[in-house]
Amino acid sequence: MELNLQPLNLPSDQERAFIIAGPCSAETEEQVMTTAKQLAGKGCHIFRAGVWKPRTKPGGFEGHGEPALPWLARVKQETGMLVATEVATPKHVELALKHGVDILWIGARTTANPFAVQELADALKGTDATVLIKNPVNPDLELWIGALLRINGAGISKLGAIHRGFSSYEKKLYRNEPMWQIPIELKRRFPQLPVVCDPSHISGRRDLIASLCQEALDMGLDGLMVESHCNPDKAWSDASQQVTPDVLDFIVSRLVFRDKTEHADKLKDYRHEIDELDDEIIELLAKRMKVSRNIGEYKKEVGMTVVQTRRYSEILDKRGAQGSLLGIGRECIKNIFENIHEESVRQQMEIFNK
Repeated sequence: MELNLQPLNLPSDQERAFIIAGPCSAETEEQVMTTAKQLAGKGCHIFRAGVWKPRTKPGGFEGHGEPALPWLARVKQETGMLVATEVATPKHVELALKHGVDILWIGARTTANPFAVQELADALKGTDATVLIKNPVNPDLELWIGALLRINGAGISKLGAIHRGFSSYEKKLYRNEPMWQIPIELKRRFPQLPVVCDPSHISGRRDLIASLCQEALDMGLDGLMVESHCNPDKAWSDASQQVTPDVLDFIVSRLVFRDKTEHADKLKDYRHEIDELDDEIIELLAKRMKVSRNIGEYKKEVGMTVVQTRRYSEILDKRGAQGSLLGIGRECIKNIFENIHEESVRQQMEIFNK
């Protein structure tokens, strides 16, 4: 399926990417206005603040709701910035548009629920809203695309996506794993869809935001949404992942905005080389699968099971070590050989089931 899109026409910083910045939560009118004026003074054109803030667990600050919307209207009036906030229910949509909010975004937990997304889509019908949709909490590209299609199907053509990383049970460096291959695949399927990176939610730590901003731009993403607070250490929500407007200005000033256009001649040579190598890989995989089928015939003949776990572990260990010596990450090798093993098992099962 295709998306019917219009350009977002959002004001861009550094001419080649737009930056949305502001506090996680709209805490007080003074905090909102102080942060907004500081950001505007640094050249920021789009201000974000959470008005409704459902938390993972009850008891934390969950936003002021409608009483905070006039604060965003005041930001627009006094700074000229566009304003953005998250919506999760049809009532949120109604109130936000009533108070002149320019950009609505749908959060990760809402995106994961098609029923909730459809209710928002129904509420957005007949409006000219600009909507950004965050990826679902778990790494499910089809669910993300489904939310985009639902909102687009309601007639919303000024549409974009926000990559905020994916939750995992095993906590590593980042709060949410970037899994860049997922937003890259989203852009491959929908080249005209703007995709924004949210390094604040990916990192969970302000000291990692700068490197993630650069990485997102290097991946070809179209903009950034960064949480910025006039006094981050005193923030009422997600204090550890917010930066001051001064720090954000420093981060942006150091970013390298790379050319997205293709330099045809040299790139064409490299791509031709890659194509030839890919052809060889496919041919070798076909030969490997032929051997796997021969093994399947033998196992069936002598009464062996399809999966031999000891042998499988040996392959992963050996090839992981070999890959590391050649400069390829162990995790990459593991993923490749897990997929190869899965296909080998599938082909041997076909033989067993004949």
